[in-house]
Amino acid sequence: MQRSALVYLCVLCMSAVKGCELLGKFDMPSLFKKGDIMIGGIFPVFNKDVSNIATFEGEPPAVICALYDLRAFRWTQVMIFAIEEINNDPGLLPNISLGYRILNSCSSPTNTLRAALTLPSRQDEKEKAYGCSPGISAVIAEAGSSQSLAVAGILGPFQVPVVSYFSTCACLSNRAKYPTFFRTIPSDYFQAKALAVLVKHFGWEWIGAIQSDNDYGRNGILAFTEEVKKFGICIAFVGTVLRTYPQEKILKVIEMIKESSVKVILAFSPEGDFSPLMKEVVKHNITGIQWLASEAWITAPQPSTPEMYQAFGGALGFVVQKMAIPNLKQFLTDINPYRDPSVPFVKEFWEIMVGCQPVSHGMGTGAEKATKICTGNETLIDHTQDVFFNVTQLRVSYNVYKAVYAIAHALHQLVFCQPAGEKNAKPLNFINQFGDNVFFDENGNPPASYDIINWQLKNGQVQHVTLGHFTSTKNGDYTLSIQEENIVWRTGKVPTSVCSNGCPVGTRKAQIKGKPTCCFDCIPCADGTIANLTECMPCPQEYWSSERKDVCILKNVEFLAYHEPMGIALTVVALLGASLSLLTMTIFIHYRETPVIKASNSELSCFLLFSLFLCFLCPLTFIGRPTVWTCMLRHTVFGVTFALCISCILGKTIVVVTAFKATHPSNTVAVKFGPTQQRIIVCSCTLIQIVICILWLKLSPPLPDRVFKYSNKKIVLECNTGSDVAFYVVLGYIGFLAVVCLVLAFLARKLPDNFNEAKFITFSMLIFCAVWITFIPAYVSSPGKFTVAVEIFAILSSAFGLLISIFAPKWPHCTHSPFIF
Repeated sequence: MQRSALVYLCVLCMSAVKGCELLGKFDMPSLFKKGDIMIGGIFPVFNKDVSNIATFEGEPPAVICALYDLRAFRWTQVMIFAIEEINNDPGLLPNISLGYRILNSCSSPTNTLRAALTLPSRQDEKEKAYGCSPGISAVIAEAGSSQSLAVAGILGPFQVPVVSYFSTCACLSNRAKYPTFFRTIPSDYFQAKALAVLVKHFGWEWIGAIQSDNDYGRNGILAFTEEVKKFGICIAFVGTVLRTYPQEKILKVIEMIKESSVKVILAFSPEGDFSPLMKEVVKHNITGIQWLASEAWITAPQPSTPEMYQAFGGALGFVVQKMAIPNLKQFLTDINPYRDPSVPFVKEFWEIMVGCQPVSHGMGTGAEKATKICTGNETLIDHTQDVFFNVTQLRVSYNVYKAVYAIAHALHQLVFCQPAGEKNAKPLNFINQFGDNVFFDENGNPPASYDIINWQLKNGQVQHVTLGHFTSTKNGDYTLSIQEENIVWRTGKVPTSVCSNGCPVGTRKAQIKGKPTCCFDCIPCADGTIANLTECMPCPQEYWSSERKDVCILKNVEFLAYHEPMGIALTVVALLGASLSLLTMTIFIHYRETPVIKASNSELSCFLLFSLFLCFLCPLTFIGRPTVWTCMLRHTVFGVTFALCISCILGKTIVVVTAFKATHPSNTVAVKFGPTQQRIIVCSCTLIQIVICILWLKLSPPLPDRVFKYSNKKIVLECNTGSDVAFYVVLGYIGFLAVVCLVLAFLARKLPDNFNEAKFITFSMLIFCAVWITFIPAYVSSPGKFTVAVEIFAILSSAFGLLISIFAPKWPHCTHSPFIF
């Protein structure tokens, strides 16, 4: 930068400093007109082309500036037209004339830098004929972003404003590096956002990208990549092209396209750089690709041919909105090479447009060319149907027009210290007679508004059909409107472009190592989880996954209910046992005077039958949905009733043993163990169990609980014992009483046959102990509601064992009883 500044200062001072000599100058023809204030212009009237001239082996082909660009030539004419229009406007820069000096950049940063250095330097011999002209006050340049970077970099330190009409690179918005750069076209930041929104709109997740090997292409694809990442869209590949690339590099990009599975490709490149690849795509018959275009080539005339339509038909892209410039067509049709034969660029225009070479004084004969010689009577009137003269749908040309007017309004503000025609207008505002407001933001950018263009073939010609609009604001908001029903797709319908198809229901995405996030495998979710795009989410504890693994459903609630077969069977058996106990007790009370009943201790027998009645009713608290009260009752009632039952049996056993173990008639042991002592035994033994149960309920009572461990698909409702120690203490105490009864009854097993009460008690205790010994492992190993069923079965089995073993043998001896079994 310092070297460039020194060169620039040297050029400015050469004519003023004694002793400085001009060592040389760039031979750059220019469109020139003197004015009070001069505006420079740099346009790519000619483009670089690969020469067919033979070179030495191993050397790259020569690149020459030979391709004439009609569109760029029209930009130069629009600039001249705008300046002439301003000079004729008494309300804008009155009594001040604008002049211009327009140079060719050859679409090259190097040539553009030469042009930027040439603009402020001394005039050539032809320009000197108009007298000494003032220095350049502002420059309109350039079409390419790399070229504009060169101009802004060399002129920025000298505070020379540079206004671009077609450079969109977001890098030019850096006010620290390019403080005097402005443009009348939105930054690529907005175009990248628009393209990303379009890709998201059509659901494309896997796309390719082509960039030109310059600032425009690289920065454009970089901005686009950052935008699509926000939407989860992946870039499959990035190919690089340039108009001066050898064919080998272009063919590498072709192979990249062929090998990829993408169906949508974005080309962010100027038309000249993209053209070699387009020709190869057509040559290799690569079809079925939906192309997305940047504004640099979507409406360019060079690629818009029926031949290119074979592969690129249906292309979509964004361009700045079209406008019309009144009176411009008449100005363009008035171009004539004979008016001033020395004016550059016009001769080539005439050859292309009219089809003959103009020859007059000052022009070469052109003998080296095969083009026919003009007669001098040709005009452009017969060629006004050419797209060159269509001034109703101007886009980039209109940006040139706005750039001239923006400079003119700024100069007016600077010279007259007030806006042109409006006292309160902001600096650099452009308000023309067409009602279009153009302003620059703090980064030198205008507002972003685009038309959506679709390549369509009509009447054998490629048409750029507008099918929607995109508008973005500085705060990040945007609006997208598009006529999808009118889009012509290359594949006949909206294409799909994904690396991996969406995962089916019940599976999750698993990233494939080494590939973008859009490429994935689908892994089935485990039971109890549901798919949530990239992961399997576990269901809440009360829920379980559906068969499709797409939704969590409530688990089934399981408990031993009255209405199910097992509940019905156990209820019937319990009521049967209770009925038999009650019936037997009724018989015993009714026939209490019979010898058999008197001999079996009717009072203890009735207590025992009553306790068995309660034992048979106890299982009813185990059936049904567990509640706080049923959970507290089921275990405590069970413990107390069985303690009462065994206590009664213990009392009977002690009576039998003491009665028949007395060897002397004078033995008073049996007398001492009378009814009062029997009641004390029963009550004291039962009271101990009652105290244990009270402590249990006080310290850690049983509560209803939801158990998830038995099954993944159901919730088991059961009563948590609260304290396993207390539960087993209750069982242990009952077991202790049963063992004491069994031991005492065993000691009295050899009594006379007429007194076999001890045998019945022994047998009943054996059954009782066997049932409850087998209960413990069965209780521990049984899942869910079967745990409750096992406990009920143990209660009913032991109760029936006691009822049948002790009282069934007595029923036949009740001779006065009608109930004989």
